[in-house]
Amino acid sequence: MFYKPYDVLSQFTDREDSPRRTLKDYIPVSEVYPVGRLDRDSEGLLLLTNHGRLQHRLSNPRFRHPRTYWVQVERIPDEAALNQLRQGVVIKDYQTRKAQVQRLSQEPDLPPRDPPIRFRKTVPTCWLEITLTEGRNRQVRRMTAVVGFPTLRLIRVAIAHLRLDGLQPGQWRDLTPPELVSLQKLVKF
Repeated sequence: MFYKPYDVLSQFTDREDSPRRTLKDYIPVSEVYPVGRLDRDSEGLLLLTNHGRLQHRLSNPRFRHPRTYWVQVERIPDEAALNQLRQGVVIKDYQTRKAQVQRLSQEPDLPPRDPPIRFRKTVPTCWLEITLTEGRNRQVRRMTAVVGFPTLRLIRVAIAHLRLDGLQPGQWRDLTPPELVSLQKLVKF
């Protein structure tokens, strides 16, 4: 498990002509690969494995394992917008699956982002918790934009039963034996 910081690529290499921070700057373990991706401007839980079948079953949307995100959006979404997200929205020519969406009652306790998000005194923000069972490219950002509430900050806090709790940006740890057993049951190993 790795807490991917903002502005880090979800890969171990980058073009040499414009080097950016990658997993190699944080993970000293060789022969592991990310399970799925988090965009450079997203933060949070990223799993790494050396097991190809596990990586496939966790990454492929066909297997529908849940991923939970805390999403800071511009302005305060009304119930109609939240219901649109819950029912799924059309992004280009694709209808997203139903999602679990709730407004968080208070701002989550998170490490500050560096650099911080843009702040506008006249525009309020709101935090949502969104759980998806698919993970298309920039899906959460596109979903919130479609309903009129652009994403300002996006943190993946859970993949299935595995939670980001206890890690700070840039930190990683091995899964515990019980976490690994639960993960294997989830993907039916």
